Amino acid sequence: MSTTIDRPDPAGDRRLDLAARAAWLYYFKSRTQEQIAVELNISRQIVQRLIALANSERLIRFQLIHPLAECIELSDRLKDRFGLIYCDVCPNERGNTEDIPSVASLATFYLENIIQQKAPLTIGMGSGGAMREVSRRLPPIDRPQHHCVSLMGNLTRDGRATHYDVVTRLAERINAQCYPLPVPVVTNTVEEREVLQAQPGYSVLRGLVEEATLLIMGIGFWGPEATLYRDGFITAAETAQAMEAGGVGELLGCAISADGHIVNAAYHDRLTSFIRTGPADRPTTIVASGVYRAPAIRAALKGRLANSLITDENTARLVLQMD
Repeated sequence: MSTTIDRPDPAGDRRLDLAARAAWLYYFKSRTQEQIAVELNISRQIVQRLIALANSERLIRFQLIHPLAECIELSDRLKDRFGLIYCDVCPNERGNTEDIPSVASLATFYLENIIQQKAPLTIGMGSGGAMREVSRRLPPIDRPQHHCVSLMGNLTRDGRATHYDVVTRLAERINAQCYPLPVPVVTNTVEEREVLQAQPGYSVLRGLVEEATLLIMGIGFWGPEATLYRDGFITAAETAQAMEAGGVGELLGCAISADGHIVNAAYHDRLTSFIRTGPADRPTTIVASGVYRAPAIRAALKGRLANSLITDENTARLVLQMD
């Protein structure tokens, strides 16, 4: 006599999650199926099947009966507040100060849907703990026509490499063409930065970044545990000066103010990353979690430096409460 053991079905759970989102947009926001397809990066036929699934699984009554109902509401409020083109919020335990694993899993699903396409795609990628977890979770897929290009360097001034080199790991997972930026995040002198940026390889990467369909990145915060300082990219004095200049967040190595403006940080003229100084002109997604990063997330969204967000419900509430 054998016993059947029920095993978790992550793929089925993700499909129910997507069905809940499609149903929310269709029934509660009165969006058309074409609008939902664009918003969720899926085809109109898949939208039809997801709505049918939501009905067959009895997710729809007078209210959305699904654990993601509150998360969907939070994502909707964030989109309305900051004019986002995309926002996804995952559930987590109340009181958690950070939930990178859950956010990374959600971002993996988002990225997986995008890279499924057969047409050549260029993705500009930042670094950070959340993005590293995304690169680890992404299932293998053969997409040699895609390009993965790094948005910032991966070395300290003395040549030590960061642990958060995401672009190489992700390109390997999907068998894509890989374009890392093997230079110091911040150089010792302006002249050194100018020499590095004058190299032909840097121009190639700059061109790929400009043509990228999607930019996706983490975001940092300032303080004694700031990643740029902790990992040796900038000094304690440079960290303190950036904070005194009004820095509350760090995006691609660049210090930004609470209003999302670039602050007058002394190290900026030696920064080698492809920083974003104007409003996002294409899908530009921040993947981040945590009480310390909430002010930085709000700053980037308020300054229109990013137009998409993937986070957890606790962080989402903090961002919304800051207004």
